[in-house]
Amino acid sequence: MLLILIFGSAASFFGALFVFNRAKKKRELKKRQKLHSASRAPLSSMRASRKGAKHERRHVVSRSLQLDQLNDSARDAYEKRQRRRVEQFSDLQLVMDEIFIPERDAVETEDEDVEEEEDRSTWISENEDNLNTHADLVAEEEVGTGISVRVSQEEDSELMERLAREGGKSGVVQISLAWDDYNDLDMHVFCPSGERIYFNNRKSACGGELDVDMNVRPKSKKPIENVVWTDVAPDGEYKIGVHFYRHHRKRRTKKMCKFRLRVVTYGQVKEYSGELTSGDPMSMITSFLLVKPDEEE
Repeated sequence: MLLILIFGSAASFFGALFVFNRAKKKRELKKRQKLHSASRAPLSSMRASRKGAKHERRHVVSRSLQLDQLNDSARDAYEKRQRRRVEQFSDLQLVMDEIFIPERDAVETEDEDVEEEEDRSTWISENEDNLNTHADLVAEEEVGTGISVRVSQEEDSELMERLAREGGKSGVVQISLAWDDYNDLDMHVFCPSGERIYFNNRKSACGGELDVDMNVRPKSKKPIENVVWTDVAPDGEYKIGVHFYRHHRKRRTKKMCKFRLRVVTYGQVKEYSGELTSGDPMSMITSFLLVKPDEEE
């Protein structure tokens, strides 16, 4: 009888321990899943949910076709349009000269930074009309060159660390461009209002802002650029162009530059990869359409 009581108590104890450990593992799993979801769109999705009562929820109802999705005839038509853009880019004399910086980099000073900013200011004052003409042609393109990809949690976290390092904002619509060398890439976001956000027009009347613009001077091998609508974004079509503005010959930086683009729209994340070579025209990487739920067909 005593043995039965002992074994019964032991069974009860181990049964309770098993239930406790199982519940603990479930709690830990939920915590990991929550952290993983937060890392995918850490602030934009949470902000959208917190302000759901204040702002109507919007859906991404369509995205552009990407070049790798086209059939042969559609690709041929795209190549004809691309040749036109290449010819125009050359005719408008928008190809930048290289900047050579010796391997033994001199100590950077504030004066050097000012010189680089003045150099770009001079360039845009002389070429703004031509750049706008080229951007108008790029904005006509309906096919994006970016390749849709799924990145790892580590890659996504690393991109978010770059944004945090530079003080980049998050918002209901957030578009971030990252690359891994000293070159200067520029992001151009074509807004539904008809405005274009880029380094010479950092804020739009429709609420968008370029709040991070890097490598005018080749300072970082892990640069990032960021365009964001923090609270409200207009409905309509958005197009994202990338321009290889300047090749900085620093520490064997090459003329071909690979990049990745992260697009967040009301908590929905889409990521693309691509590459440009110095002297290429601006490329339309992708586009998307925002529309209110009650306007969906």
